[in-house]
Amino acid sequence: VLTHDMIVAGVHFLPNDPPQDVAWKLIAVNLSDLAAKGAVPMGILLGAGLTGDAGWNAGFTDGLRDACVHFGVPLLGGDTVKMPAGSVVTLGLTAIGRASGTVPSRSGARPGDGVYIAGVIGDAGLGLRILQSGAEGPASLIAAYRRPLPLLETGRMLAGAVTAMMDISDGLLIDASRMAVASDVAIMIDLDAVPLSSDAIAYAGSDRAARLAAATAGDDYALLFTSTLPLPPGPSRITRIGKVTRGSGLILNDGDGDVPMPTSLGWEHG
Repeated sequence: VLTHDMIVAGVHFLPNDPPQDVAWKLIAVNLSDLAAKGAVPMGILLGAGLTGDAGWNAGFTDGLRDACVHFGVPLLGGDTVKMPAGSVVTLGLTAIGRASGTVPSRSGARPGDGVYIAGVIGDAGLGLRILQSGAEGPASLIAAYRRPLPLLETGRMLAGAVTAMMDISDGLLIDASRMAVASDVAIMIDLDAVPLSSDAIAYAGSDRAARLAAATAGDDYALLFTSTLPLPPGPSRITRIGKVTRGSGLILNDGDGDVPMPTSLGWEHG
């Protein structure tokens, strides 16, 4: 199982984020793709476009080592280049994984399946908001943005019990819509059921506006999946948020009735 993702300063991380956290995030977002396939990480290849800031580069190297040790994944090789003056840090990483059994895709959802999330939604979006505003906020929300935790063990445990699975990187709604398109079905989501952390609720509330903000924020790296089978117990919080039906697209509702679709469903690439 192979995946490649890139992150760029000012787009995927803040220019003043600690370089150790940037290294962690680069590895974590790629391992999250392996988690969605139920794969075991085997190694990574790094492509790093670095600036002339020796202190930043040293901090990045330290963070890279720490993340490799934490996730138990070796750095197999890659390449580094010095960027031209005025360029921003640009980083790419290829993660190599070994399938542990069934390899789910995002195209297997079928009418009658339940729709589930492993993990919580919206913490990273709030962490970004806190950092951009300079306001005080829970450290857990900032950590969710800077140091996401790919659900590798959960992905492996779920892989044989799901009909479709993908990680949530660009926002719950936009990623659910992509699963619906790939599977040629409609996905109904109960906004009230979307799992929020206690810190997120304490900081931003849990009304319709707060839940829509969480559902359209990115960088969660939770797992979105569909299934009709009994789910095995695992280390992550698992929540049923809806169901798969015939049709196309997304359908949103909550305790007050139908929820109008927001103008933006999440992060659009390009």
